[in-house]
Parts: sequence; structure tokens; C-alpha cells
Amino acid sequence: MALNSLLQQYCLRVESALDTRLQHRSIEPRLQEAMRYALFNGGKRIRPGLIYLCNQLLGGQLSLADAPACAMEAVHSYSLVHDDLPAMDDDDLRRGKPTCHIAFDEACAILAGDALQCSAFEWLAQPQAELQPRLQLRMLAVLARAAGDRGMVAGQAFDLAHVDQSLTLEQLQQMHRHKTGALLTASVELGALSAGVDSGERYEALRRFGDAIGLAFQVQDDILDIEGDTATLGKPQGSDLAQNKPTFPALLGMSGAREKLQQLHSQAIEALTLFDSEADPLRALADYIVKRDH
Repeated sequence: MALNSLLQQYCLRVESALDTRLQHRSIEPRLQEAMRYALFNGGKRIRPGLIYLCNQLLGGQLSLADAPACAMEAVHSYSLVHDDLPAMDDDDLRRGKPTCHIAFDEACAILAGDALQCSAFEWLAQPQAELQPRLQLRMLAVLARAAGDRGMVAGQAFDLAHVDQSLTLEQLQQMHRHKTGALLTASVELGALSAGVDSGERYEALRRFGDAIGLAFQVQDDILDIEGDTATLGKPQGSDLAQNKPTFPALLGMSGAREKLQQLHSQAIEALTLFDSEADPLRALADYIVKRDH
């Protein structure tokens, strides 16, 4: 099946699973509305897609990938809600729609983000008879590490602390391996774990793939911030440039950023040499990440 069809299939699957998990959860309807607004706002669902793709590559059951897929999307969505707040990136648009704090208010957006983060770990911890408890515990540890002060949050904090400052290439890469890459690599790991694979050559190969596409995703984001347009991006074009944030084009120039992007793409493809044609959807995903326009 073509990548677009697979991603659409997985997008519908995770959205159905999220909808089921969010029914009748809150005594405060406005909080529930804000959580749904953050979750169901037209995202590409790349991270859940990665979980499902890796689960299937390793011979897993899709049903065992639903909880980690929902958990990952909840963490990703909460991070975007908080990223957009005035104290962070202060953005008014997200995927072409008013950001959560604009559509509701700051306090409601903060609480919706908090609730989504907690929900992620609740969903991941619910017992599944066909999944070994040790694998569930490993999933919880993988997501917690990727989302916290050893992953995404550390990258966000470093980013905010270095506005208007010059970074070395190594510093910039480390920042984005945490801020953007950690959740993408964790998605690969969660997919493998949901298929019962927690170590070995295949696991490590997929981790290397995740590391490469995670950084490539950010390099392309930086390029699109300069070359994209607001209507296509669904957020203000040039926002990083306006805030004088450290980016790959700012450090390497546009041609250097493009060269870096191709290097990372090559690393991602090379990481999959252990697999035959069954990994073609992941190869196609690597192509998509470096060629996307939003």
C-alpha cells in the first residue's frame, strides 16, 4: 500500500481511538472542548503513523499499538498548546486555526495541555492482556524520558534560553535532537515495543532511523520557516526569523541546511539496510519528511 494511503488509514485509526478515550471524562465541559480542540486540529499524525508502521514491520498487532499511538499524540498535542502560549513562542495560528489559548484562554489552554499530558500516561498504563507488563513499563519509561527534561522539555528550555545567541552546530543539533527528535525516536521505539521487540539489531536499526528523521524533520521545518508561506504552513511564516531563533539556515546558510537535510536522509535510508522491501513505507516516510511543504 502507498505511504499516503497507509498514513491516512493510521490517522483515522488513531483519531477513532482518541475519540473513544476522550468521551465523558471531565466535570468541566470547557476543559474537554479545549483538549479536543488541541487534539483534533488537522495534524499529520506522523508520530502515531511511525508507531503503527514499526509495529507492522516487526510483525505486531495493530491493536497493541493503539494505546502508545494515542499517548504519543496526546503528548505531542499538549506540547504544541504550551509552545504557542505567550510565555513561550506566542503564536496566534496553529495549522491554520487560532491557537488553543486564542480560541479559549490562557488558563484553559494550560490546563488542557496538563490534562493531555496526564492522559497519555494513563492510556499507556492501562493493562493489555496480550502485552507483557515489562514491555508496558518500558513504554512508559521511553515516553517519559522523551517528553521530559532528558528530551523534549530540555530542548524547549534550551531553545528559549538561547534566543538572540549564537550556537555551534553541535549545540543546535543537540537542542533539536531533544526538542523535536526525541518524540520521533520514541515513536519508533514504542512501535517496536508494541510488537514485542525491545532489543537487538532490528531495534537499534530503527532507533538510528528515528534519530536521523527526527533531526531531518527539524531542518526541513527551519527551511520552510523561510521559504514556506503562512497559508500552506498553517502558522506564521518567518516566525523563527522574526524572533531571531537559532536555526540551521541561520547557522549554515540555506545551501548548507539543504546539504545537512540530504545527509540525514541518507543516514535514515542506510539505517534500514537490515530490512528488505517490508521497510519501504519507512523509506517513503523519510522521503516525505525531507520533501514536505508544511
